[in-house]
Order: sequence, then structure tokens, then C-alpha cells
Amino acid sequence: MTLDSPAARHAAPDPHNTARLTISCPDRQGIVATVSQFLYSHGANIIHSDQHSTGMEGGQFFMRMEFYLGGLDVAREAFERAFEEVVASVFDMQWQLHYAAQPRRMGIMVSKYDHCFLDLLVRRRRGELSAEVPLVISNHEDLRSDAEMFGVPFVYLPVSQSNKAQAEAEQIRLLKQADVDFVVLARYMQILSSDFLRGVGVPVINIHHSFLPAFVGANPYRAAFERGVKLVGATAHYVTEELDAGPIIEQDIARVSHRETPDSLMRLGRDVERQVLARAVKAHLDDRVLVHGNKTIVF
Repeated sequence: MTLDSPAARHAAPDPHNTARLTISCPDRQGIVATVSQFLYSHGANIIHSDQHSTGMEGGQFFMRMEFYLGGLDVAREAFERAFEEVVASVFDMQWQLHYAAQPRRMGIMVSKYDHCFLDLLVRRRRGELSAEVPLVISNHEDLRSDAEMFGVPFVYLPVSQSNKAQAEAEQIRLLKQADVDFVVLARYMQILSSDFLRGVGVPVINIHHSFLPAFVGANPYRAAFERGVKLVGATAHYVTEELDAGPIIEQDIARVSHRETPDSLMRLGRDVERQVLARAVKAHLDDRVLVHGNKTIVF
């Protein structure tokens, strides 16, 4: 959806001068019209709009709008205050507004496996992921040189049963000090406690193979090979207190045959893992994921 304006007719919108508005609220008539009219009245030009409703009778409404700021007639702070007073409060909205020119700060936690970690850093360097990486935390030293090669700070914090609480407290301190907006577990092979999730206070995205719960343990690909699986896959999800049960952001699979070995299954599986995680992180960065209970709406 695009609203005509002099600015839109004379110049293509600068992608860095755009904003994304996400909304969740009880469904009722007039939401799209009211939001669109508000944006138009303040000189904002709508570039994209997506909506989803779970039903008018007691249902929930979700919306993502991306708009150009070039014609905005008020300062951004005043614009946000007006939206809360004129629109959001009327419709009982939960809403967020993010400006594309302000890259999010992505903290990364990783152990020894490098495939997801390096893929994120390469995509960031290429400009595929609009994010800053102010901190990498690892419970092993193995990937320090890789982090340094990409110019991102690397902190080694060993974790054991005896020091887990202290280690997590230090992780929380470092992540807050780095002012991260969200955390990505790029194959971080430790279970995060409820205290960590509450303490860090930002979304945490995890990636794991999709053999769960069938094949658990240290070598799921060997177990899958012995069972003769015909698919390997991966799941990216937000982390909750229930292990590997948070809202799913992205999933994918690859078909395999009887000719595979445990090693080739692992290679294929890791390739799917890195692609799924990258797509999940990109969706999060682009404000395309809205969480509703233990499900997601991904525009």
C-alpha cells in the first residue's frame, strides 16, 4: 500500500529513512484505516503493509507497516507520543516503532561449532544483516581468532556445574553493559537458566537440529543415521524457560538418502542450521516476527 505524496512522486524513498511499526491488539473494525490516516496526516508515506487477524469475535489483530519518514511534519518523539494518545490507547495496542537508520545491537553466544557463528558475521559484513555486534561470549576459546578477524569483541567465560550461576550473572552483566537489543545462540551448547532469561531482559534466539525430541544426546546425527532418517532439518526459535519449546521463527529441511554417512548427515544438517538461523535473525531485525502466546506471526 502506498499513499501518494509530492515527496514520493519526485524521489525514491531512502531505505535508511524509513520506520517499521508493529501492532498487536484486540481485533475490531477501523484499525487499518485509523493507522493509515494517522500516518498520512503526519506526512508519512506507507511503503509496505501486512495484517493478520485470528477472528473478529474475541480475536487478535496483528499488523506491520513500513513507511517513509521524508515528509514527517513533527519530530519523532512528538510523532510517537501522538500515536500513543490518538491511536494506540483507543485500540488497546501493544506496539513498537523501529527506525531503519538505527541498527540493532546483536549479542552472540557460541561454544565450539563455528558454522552458524561465521555465517552470521559474514552476512553482517556483506550488509545482509543490519546489526552491530558489540559482544561475543563463549565458554571456549576456540573461536576467539575468528571473532577478532571480524573485529568483534570476544569474551571467554568458562561454565561448569559448580560456577554456572556466577558465570550467568557475569554474562548478564556483560550483555547489559554492551547494551544489546537481542541475543543469538549460535550453537551455544549450554542450557540457559530461568534466572538468566529473566535477568538479560531481551529476546534470545536459538538454533538446533530438528531431530528433537527423537534423537537427543551428544551425537544426534549418528543416532539419526542408525535410524535411517530421510530428512534432516533445523529450527530457530525464541528461548523460553521450557527447554527447546519457545515460539518458532523459522524451520527448514533437506532430503537425504541411504547413501549418507553420519558425517555427511552432519554437514547437510549444519548447512540447514546456518540458513535457518540467518533467516530467523533477518526476520527479527526486519520486525517481521510478532509473538502471540507460544506462536509467532511472521510477515
